[in-house]
Amino acid sequence: MEAATAQAPAAGPLLEFDHVHTYYGQIHILDDVCLQVGAGELVCLLGGNASGKSTTLKTTLGIVRPKEGKVLFDGEDMSGYNTSYRIGKGMAIVPENRRLFAPMTVKENLEMGAYLHGGGAKEDFDRVYSLFPLLHDRRGQLAGTMSGGEQQMVAMGRALMSRPKLLLMDEPSMGLAPILVERNFEIIKQVHESGVAILVVEQNANVSLSIADRGYVLQTGRIVLSGSASSLLQHEDLRKAYLGR
Repeated sequence: MEAATAQAPAAGPLLEFDHVHTYYGQIHILDDVCLQVGAGELVCLLGGNASGKSTTLKTTLGIVRPKEGKVLFDGEDMSGYNTSYRIGKGMAIVPENRRLFAPMTVKENLEMGAYLHGGGAKEDFDRVYSLFPLLHDRRGQLAGTMSGGEQQMVAMGRALMSRPKLLLMDEPSMGLAPILVERNFEIIKQVHESGVAILVVEQNANVSLSIADRGYVLQTGRIVLSGSASSLLQHEDLRKAYLGR
């Protein structure tokens, strides 16, 4: 398959997969995956179910270790380092289905995101509240009583409290009504414009490519297409690659 012309990251890669092969037992999940996220970039990773998207995130975080190849973060080989170390170096994740602490308040959830910094400084809260004014108004509300869209804001705010260099987002449109998906991606764009690099793992190609700098398409563990977001949106093979047809 002919790939669209990719735009190189503006700076050296913040995250780099260097010919990564990942297995679950004898099952080959990621097959020679090479991808990059530059400092300050917003990159989307597209693919259907069982394409390897979630395994890519787990490999980035060190939950799954490559059998071959390397994951480099900010120029450092992450081989041998656990998830806590990687988070301490500047990774953060907004997990699928948000996974908030439902019996805790919004403010307490945000504080959990800043545990590496002693619970969060005033400027951390100010930054999150400037992006999500609703969270300031609802800071005393139990997270479990909020709507899906509101919980997504809390999950993003919690991740930003750790002052990440790279924000990993796992299926941020999952379970949201279309109007909330659009609003959610507007917020992701705002976070990106604040200077945070973002890797968005998604099935919704149109909405994620509409805000991304570049994109990759995964199919059964292999990168089958990559390029600038604009070129991928116009690429005739995108639908075939994305749907695996």
